[in-house]
Amino acid sequence: MITKFVEAHGGKREATVIGRTLKTDVVNAALANGMMGYYCDIESYHPESITHVAAVVVPTALALAESRNLAGKDLLTALVVGHDVETRVSNALGPAALYKRGFHPSAVAGCFGATAAAGNLLRLSVPQQNMAFGLAGCQASGLMAWLTDQTENSRPFQMGVAARNGVTAALLAERGFSSPIDIFSGKDGMFGAFTDSPQPERLLENLGKQFTIMESAFKLHSCCAFLHPGADALLSLLSKHHLKHTDIDQIHLHFPKPGAATIDNNHLKSHNAQYILPVLAVNREVTIDDILIERRSDPEINRLSKNTYVIHDEELGPLFPLKYTSVVVLQTPDGKQYDERVDYARGTPQNPLTTEDLRAKFRKMTAGVLPKRSIEACMKTALRIDNIKWISELTKLLRR
Repeated sequence: MITKFVEAHGGKREATVIGRTLKTDVVNAALANGMMGYYCDIESYHPESITHVAAVVVPTALALAESRNLAGKDLLTALVVGHDVETRVSNALGPAALYKRGFHPSAVAGCFGATAAAGNLLRLSVPQQNMAFGLAGCQASGLMAWLTDQTENSRPFQMGVAARNGVTAALLAERGFSSPIDIFSGKDGMFGAFTDSPQPERLLENLGKQFTIMESAFKLHSCCAFLHPGADALLSLLSKHHLKHTDIDQIHLHFPKPGAATIDNNHLKSHNAQYILPVLAVNREVTIDDILIERRSDPEINRLSKNTYVIHDEELGPLFPLKYTSVVVLQTPDGKQYDERVDYARGTPQNPLTTEDLRAKFRKMTAGVLPKRSIEACMKTALRIDNIKWISELTKLLRR
């Protein structure tokens, strides 16, 4: 649907719609690619700020770099800058405070990450970048209301909007379009409007010394990041004790109380522990198809869903959101219990994936879209991105 939308309403053919046959204008490319970058719920994330930076910043930077015939090194720089700004804005506003008000940190802060990446690529002056941030604040949005949309359309749409709005803000600032003088000050600025727990000092904390892109975590399952430590614990228990799903009577997931409500019987399957863990127990993986297609018609998944419980653990609460610490307890029909605690899911910096793990994930995710030759060429090109003269060398490989 989003492809058809940008095809019908897109302007100049200047940026690739990834995985499709068409090019469109840079604003619509950011919208479409930002939406699709978040759609499968298997994108990378930054645990502390609870943001999915890459889903917003990568589409933004790719579209602008392609449209302006920029080099791979320019793209890399923009990705570092965009990641830094988005995570800093989320941490300064406070992701928990945003959730409390019903805002989605990835969308609200994502608009600033996209604006920073775009402004860096456009070589905006300091006054221009300040104006771009002001325009980003005027567009920053994203309600958690998508939790009631079981089509999984509006959830990723917000990432597309953040990317689109960031590109728009930077392009307008480049033309001299004005904005509020300082979007981070005053009662009507970001801190007054979006949070009850402002920490403005976090915007500049270790600026230029600590780069948050190095704190990125990679997903291996199509579901909410909060569920990944529990998923690892479940798989480990099944393997360690040679258990099958038929050996399980009950699944108990202990999760930090401040975040537990997000995954406890959520309307969305992707955020529902009572759905994800049973699917994982039966199939040993969770894919986007499991999110889009109801699997509880399977008698075993249905049985386990009714016997999976989320414990809102107060003892784990102080660790959140720096850690998504999870404890899984499996109970067998004969009363035996097996438990495992995971502080950091596979794919986090503290529990990293290997290069081959990442390659395997990329091949799996792209197999239905690109031919094998293009998939291998994409990876080869990405690994020498800093030596590429034109970013189109990469984006041409990303078209179907």
